[in-house]
Amino acid sequence: MFTLGRRRILFAFLAAFIILTVWRAWELSASTGGAMPEKPMTGYTKYEPDKDYFWRNIKHNFPIDSFRPVPTSAAASLPPVQATFAAESAEDKKIRLGRQNDIKESFLKAWKSYKKYAWLRDEVTPVSGSYKDTFGGWGATLIDSLDTLWIMGLKDEFDEAVYDVAENALFLSTSDREINVFETTIRFLGGLLSAYDLSGDKRLLTKAHNVGDMLYKAFDTPNHLPITRWNLHDAAYGYKQEAQSTTLLAEIGSLCMEFTRLSIITKDPKYYDAVQKISELLADSQTKTKLPGMWPHVVDAQKEYFDAGTTYTLGGMADSTYEYFPKMMALLGQKDGIYNDMYTRSMEAANTNLFYRPMSPTSQDILFPGFVDIKDDDPSRKKDLMPASGHLTCFTGGMLALGGKLTSNNDHLSWGEKLTNGCVWAYKSFTTGVMPETFYLTPCADRESCPWNEATWHADVMKVHEAGGGTKEAADIIKKERLPEGFAKVMDSRYILRPEAIESVFIMYRITGDKQWQEKAWEMWKAIDNMTSTKLANSAVDSMNPPEGEDVKMSDSMESFWLGETLKYFYLIFAEPELVSLDEWVFNTEAHPFRRLR
Repeated sequence: MFTLGRRRILFAFLAAFIILTVWRAWELSASTGGAMPEKPMTGYTKYEPDKDYFWRNIKHNFPIDSFRPVPTSAAASLPPVQATFAAESAEDKKIRLGRQNDIKESFLKAWKSYKKYAWLRDEVTPVSGSYKDTFGGWGATLIDSLDTLWIMGLKDEFDEAVYDVAENALFLSTSDREINVFETTIRFLGGLLSAYDLSGDKRLLTKAHNVGDMLYKAFDTPNHLPITRWNLHDAAYGYKQEAQSTTLLAEIGSLCMEFTRLSIITKDPKYYDAVQKISELLADSQTKTKLPGMWPHVVDAQKEYFDAGTTYTLGGMADSTYEYFPKMMALLGQKDGIYNDMYTRSMEAANTNLFYRPMSPTSQDILFPGFVDIKDDDPSRKKDLMPASGHLTCFTGGMLALGGKLTSNNDHLSWGEKLTNGCVWAYKSFTTGVMPETFYLTPCADRESCPWNEATWHADVMKVHEAGGGTKEAADIIKKERLPEGFAKVMDSRYILRPEAIESVFIMYRITGDKQWQEKAWEMWKAIDNMTSTKLANSAVDSMNPPEGEDVKMSDSMESFWLGETLKYFYLIFAEPELVSLDEWVFNTEAHPFRRLR
């Protein structure tokens, strides 16, 4: 039993630690006049874990005594991922570097605004010039951007940022009632690990280790599965907690890359052990779900039941679980095993049940992933495809391209190309040149042959809008909603600076060496920057499809992934292919590259 006396001691310890930290920050501010020191500390040559770090010393209610061993070297020689690139002419190089510099300048504009208006906070507001805390107040944009700074060669800015991360990023507590373990893992733990992998700065490893031990406490449950929406205040007091009965698949299945890399670097097996258990449960249940090969977007972590929900999708709430299967193969150098098996089975199931070809005026051979609902009480297991897609599904092209290379599967490479081209087509379809968040398309009856049929499109528009009129009413809806041909409905017209489409274009470029992907990326970039640029940075917009003659409305939001993902992928597609080679590095779902085992 956690007694009142012990609780007071624990609270006093935490309070003392916070007071000491505030005092150190005050001393730093006083010594520098409130400004950033001109010469940041550099050159930590020896890694010294923070032995007194609070979350490292708090007692676990359900301790584990033995752990799965951590892989220390690649188990197999995987096929190469990147293409062999042809020699570049002087003119082509000039164009490429000019485009790369344009993206770098946009990054610097946003970075300077973050430093001026939101330093050490989670996000800058790119219209009003203020800040907001959306991820615990731990400096999400700062840490998400560290590896981008390094990759762009901004070493002075990187050193300044690392200094403040080392001094001020505490990861002790938060004013938020709970934290999202998945988001904290991919942004903070992933960002610190990647910046360490790239730079070798031991201060970053110290911080990553601290974040890992904080998050590891979320696994302190009777069955050792994590609490994905976690009240770390109760955990700090030592209260017993348990995994939730309603858990999103993506939030429990997308922790393996970061925790595994932390174990590899620190040689502490507990992080790998924690996430490998989840992977083994997924593998054991994969063929037993209502849609064998896939899992629903909701699972029951408390009962270890991985078929609790009814919706099967590659989109939001499920996406990165599937994404991490081929990426774990790359990270660990594992040609065979559960990650290969889960990737192959899930993509074969997705191809059969989710992928569809949309009807387009040019009959373009492209694909999108939809979703299916399968009810528990339906004995026929009816699987009606819903042709709803969106920005969050655009990672699938790159995932299949990477997975296809690692498994030497040309079918997957072909699907990946068609899925990526589908997202490029969606961008080009709208007058602003940018794709909306979510939408319905008119699906083809046959993926092999799909001639354009306006009557079919009109009927689909009527169906999804639940309208009962004829061609004239369909035309009125199309005009009012400003629907491009082939689009039946736009459910969410926001553009929030998402990276998924350019992520897949980047991967397609690196694995093919085809410069057409660079041209597609440049058209996307010009459209995005033109629509979202503000005096301070770039802003999400409420609708990327405004009425004719009206300007887009800025929503005054710039999530950390704009600097951490979107601009990084745009920059890298115009970089030399050796910069963060996919044969040496693998990106987590927040675009943080981890060094692959060799």
